[in-house]
Amino acid sequence: MANQGYVPLYEKFWLKRTIQRVVDTLILLLLFLFLIYRVSSINSFTFPWFLAFLCESWFTFTWIVILNTKWSPAVTKTHIDRLLQRVPELPRVDLFVTTADPILEPPIITMNTVLSLLALDYPSNKLACYVSDDGCSPHTYYALVEAFKFAKHWVAFCNKHNIQVRAPFRYFSDVAIAKSGDSLEFKQEWLQMKDMYDNLGRKIEEVSRKPIPFQLGGDLAIFSDAEQRNHPSIVKVISENKGDLSNELPHLIYISREKRPQYPHNYKAGAMNVLTRVSGLMSNAPFMLNVDCDMVVNNPKIVLHAMCILMDSKYGKEVAFVQCFQQFYDGIKDDPFGNQWVSSFEYIIRGMAGLQGPFYGGTNTFHRRNAIYGLYPDEIETGREGILADDILTQQFGSSNEFVKSAACALQGSRNYPEDISPSNFIEEAITVTNCAYEYGTYWGKEMGWLYGSISEDVPTGLNIQKKGWRSECCTPDPIAFTGCAPRGLLSTMVQQKRWGSGLTVVFFGKHSPILGILFGKIQFRAGLSYFWLTNWGLRGFFLVCYVAILAYCMITNISIFPKGLGLWIPITIFVIYNLHTLVEYLTIGLSVRHWWNNQRMCIMRTSTAWFIGFLSAMLKLSGISDTVFEITEKEPRTSNADGDNADSGRFTFDKSPVFVAGTTILLVHLTAMFIKFCGLQAAQNGNGCGLGEFICSTYLIVCYWPYLKGLFSRGKYGIPLSTICKSTLFALVFVHFCRSKVIN
Repeated sequence: MANQGYVPLYEKFWLKRTIQRVVDTLILLLLFLFLIYRVSSINSFTFPWFLAFLCESWFTFTWIVILNTKWSPAVTKTHIDRLLQRVPELPRVDLFVTTADPILEPPIITMNTVLSLLALDYPSNKLACYVSDDGCSPHTYYALVEAFKFAKHWVAFCNKHNIQVRAPFRYFSDVAIAKSGDSLEFKQEWLQMKDMYDNLGRKIEEVSRKPIPFQLGGDLAIFSDAEQRNHPSIVKVISENKGDLSNELPHLIYISREKRPQYPHNYKAGAMNVLTRVSGLMSNAPFMLNVDCDMVVNNPKIVLHAMCILMDSKYGKEVAFVQCFQQFYDGIKDDPFGNQWVSSFEYIIRGMAGLQGPFYGGTNTFHRRNAIYGLYPDEIETGREGILADDILTQQFGSSNEFVKSAACALQGSRNYPEDISPSNFIEEAITVTNCAYEYGTYWGKEMGWLYGSISEDVPTGLNIQKKGWRSECCTPDPIAFTGCAPRGLLSTMVQQKRWGSGLTVVFFGKHSPILGILFGKIQFRAGLSYFWLTNWGLRGFFLVCYVAILAYCMITNISIFPKGLGLWIPITIFVIYNLHTLVEYLTIGLSVRHWWNNQRMCIMRTSTAWFIGFLSAMLKLSGISDTVFEITEKEPRTSNADGDNADSGRFTFDKSPVFVAGTTILLVHLTAMFIKFCGLQAAQNGNGCGLGEFICSTYLIVCYWPYLKGLFSRGKYGIPLSTICKSTLFALVFVHFCRSKVIN
């Protein structure tokens, strides 16, 4: 950023990666060369040849998208000291935590996230923490009440001793015992605090194991007749900073929005919109932070870092949200399931940061409230004065007069909203704005707030904001801002990937597609093209499965889609250079060869299974045949190091999921094709038989699917279930029969 008469609160630097660009370009040229070769050899046209050409054209387009995204990497540097010197009064920030299932997302995890937020290094009277419990669980509410009691001691301990890791389970697992060089006073307080936390953890875990843990009376009486999908709105102020004192704890509010079977609840997007409305009533902070229930604060000064970006007098006005990378405290060594995304964050998302900004990742994000409310960046100074008629606001925001009043203040950038009113004064009104029918006829989920229509609500929401001309920024302080739970097994990984593949495919073909954002919105061309990398995951699964099927077809029918002789060296060279190039990228950022291979292997497996199944699910939704199902990723509390003594750590386990049916079918088809080739059961061909190219690709695929091959011969949870093997065998036999029938015909 140029320095033109002002001192920036943050600076942005673009990285030069010349060698990377050269190799990227070489691969692209080789891909074009291969496509040219195909076109020039059209005299050997067959239907498999044509399908292969289409798939390879798609792979080439995908590589262009990746290059466009990677080639403008940027990093930001924030200056907290300048912020504190130049901003006399820091703005309010509302903190949102979302949880949906007390079984898959244990209350002990949510409790630690809340404790880390309550202990942020930021004036506590400027913070308000709202917890959305879509599971309507008395266990979660009980855990929050008990956590707040502990927070009074924990926050004081963190502030007194400048503790950096402020989620207690993370702190006490990293610091197993007080150091010998610490003072006697610190050791005593440390032991006392650890005992208090251990007692709290035991109490919450004991309660969580019981279906009905206690007598549901008093504050808990409202949970007595509540079902997870059928209950009234519950809004409880667990604690409030009545004196607006900076040395007290922030407000803590529990919310479980109304759910009825006849009303769609719109998954996480609906919960986020409810949090936005309730917080608008109770605190109406100009900025909001949303985190998933497992994303604990790792850097207590992160709010100050984000405010440096959002409050910069020159460039901050254009920033709608600040995205912090998702990183994990419990990642298994060498990432066997490929879900830590370290390389993607470093090369892809940092590349998006150099364009119009990174996509909204659904968690660890600071939002500008009036951007969520639909404001355009050129209205940031004046708001919408003159067009903020009560009837228009009521149509947009809903029928609550108090909420409309707070929304008008936010849109006008006014600080005149009463600060001496306690959250408890708005409970009745908060219940009104959390009712199922409140949003009907309003703009919620359509033109403002978190958008509906996709189970990946974050991407269309971010696209909707950026097509209005807003930018976003990455915030990567040292130490990192947040750390969370990585999926611990293959099933959790595939559930998450299938959900993403389905939701992103709906976005790609929907009204919030990046194509429409480029054509009819203010999304810059390269920024919109970078969204293709994200939103076409499902399509990538479709084309990869087609290519995999073509390879097997060629081996069974003894025909070739690859060139012979010197022409074969084009795809072989692409394969070798690409793998060496990606390996160097991994090694450059400190990852191991094993980490690289695990990610390469998982890329093939998740694309051809989870993303493909997600694509099919999205097509059924778009055609109106069926709706997609939101599946929550299981989160496991960890109290030790990532690997620990867990016998399952890094091992592949299977169940009866359709994802594993797809993977097992692919493996069986290629094993059968290999058997047919080696046994000489292929049909005779005159000079165009299956050659080395098909054999290399099929062998590489089987190597990538090695965990599935082991699963065919293993037992228990490490083995593929018999029902899955039977289904996959049937599908494989049908495919082989189809191929053989084509040979006969």
